[in-house]
Amino acid sequence: MQFFHIIVIKVTLTDKHMKNSYLLTSFVLAFALIITGNAQKSTTSDISYHDPGLKKIVQVAVVVRDIEASSKLWADLLGMPVPEIRTTRPGHEVKEIYRGKPSEGQVKLTFFNLGQVVIELLQPISEGTSWKEFLDKKGEGVQHLGFQVEDPDKTSRALEKAGYPIIHQGRYDSDDGTYIYHETLDALGVVIELLHSDAKK
Repeated sequence: MQFFHIIVIKVTLTDKHMKNSYLLTSFVLAFALIITGNAQKSTTSDISYHDPGLKKIVQVAVVVRDIEASSKLWADLLGMPVPEIRTTRPGHEVKEIYRGKPSEGQVKLTFFNLGQVVIELLQPISEGTSWKEFLDKKGEGVQHLGFQVEDPDKTSRALEKAGYPIIHQGRYDSDDGTYIYHETLDALGVVIELLHSDAKK
């Protein structure tokens, strides 16, 4: 598949799952650096607020054409079972907005939870999403990095002021959190996603 940039770091570990987890974690972090290095243009921005959550990547999302096939490949690499694959709710049910307009866009997705980071696979199944836009323009690959932020509104305003507009947003299917994508692909080589879970009632 096109998105694999293999980086191998030699380690001495005895447990198979530890080896696989370490290998993938190293791959993910190195891939993030590669993406940033391959950004298409240089942009100087003045970001006025830096949320503490931006110090830690919690999600790396890969857009794919065939999520069933891709999830099997990842499961084999990690030595993990294939996780459940589900289809997101229609856009009107989760207040989805894409490029300023309400969207009915949906995606099939699954998650590999590695503890310190989650690998998300996404297969767009309709128009009107940043995932479909990325697949059409770039093909398969890492589309976004997710950060769990404390203040999504303040962070989002700071990014917009710095020249990174919102391109896609909505509520979680479980209706207990919000996601916001910012247009950073040209400047950073990857889209930035802000994640925020609602306060527990």
